[in-house]
Amino acid sequence: MSSHDTLVRRLSEMLFKLNQGERLDPTALAEEFGVNIRTIQRDLNERFAYLPLEKHDRLYALEPSYLGRLTFHDINRFASLSGLAGLFPQIDQHFLRELFDHRMQEAMLIHGHSYEDLSQQWELFKQLQQAIVQHRQVIFIYQKTEGEKEVTVKPYKLINHTGIWYLAAVDQDKVKSYSVAKIQKLFVSQHTFPPDQTILDMLQHEDSIWLNKQKTEVILKISVKAAHYFRRRKLIAGQVIEKELEDGGLLVSGRFAHPNQILPIVRYWIPNVTIVSPEAWQQDMEQELRDYLKQ
Repeated sequence: MSSHDTLVRRLSEMLFKLNQGERLDPTALAEEFGVNIRTIQRDLNERFAYLPLEKHDRLYALEPSYLGRLTFHDINRFASLSGLAGLFPQIDQHFLRELFDHRMQEAMLIHGHSYEDLSQQWELFKQLQQAIVQHRQVIFIYQKTEGEKEVTVKPYKLINHTGIWYLAAVDQDKVKSYSVAKIQKLFVSQHTFPPDQTILDMLQHEDSIWLNKQKTEVILKISVKAAHYFRRRKLIAGQVIEKELEDGGLLVSGRFAHPNQILPIVRYWIPNVTIVSPEAWQQDMEQELRDYLKQ
């Protein structure tokens, strides 16, 4: 590593520590970076002269008003909120410092979901956010296949599922999901409501937008050819590997509110995935396929 690279690394590390609100001890820094204390003092007093540093008991810190708005914990919260927490093998301070280095672009390429464009509904999106935070009922026109419908609901969460934004809300004691793109003429009422903790807990653990509380347990048999994919990551909502079969296949379970939540996935994996239980779902799917082939 060149002396220039060493200098850049040392200064970036020190800046990162200052931005985190740490108080820097020149003696400890000299030991950490393997330089003499005069070098560290020159960094702090000359190279960082543009920063509003405070010095107390030989320790250097940034003025509180100058601290960066984003801390490591803020970034962690953002990663969790945006669904990125599991994207990388590990997210720590060292990884983030490397990630912000433009050279990392040469090492990684990420292909994520294709996201719908909601730029024209940004104001509506913000209104929904505020209504959720303030626990206010909302009234809007919802576009359905059979026509428009006015609904009054208690909004709980904005959920992004496979690139599409949904509003999770309670309509007459039933938890439902509404595509944000189909919401029009939103009105935020002055009527407030106490959020139901059981609904919040359900939404926290729900990994689909089928929010019906009544769910059916479905058992799938996965052939050895497809088992690797189901072991590697969850391909169905609430996936649990129930049993490893002797031939290398799997028995996998999940709980679903409607057959249409699982049948498209089973069709995609034909002939390597079959529904063991409930048998009627497998039979209905097979009949649909026979009808389709007759056309």
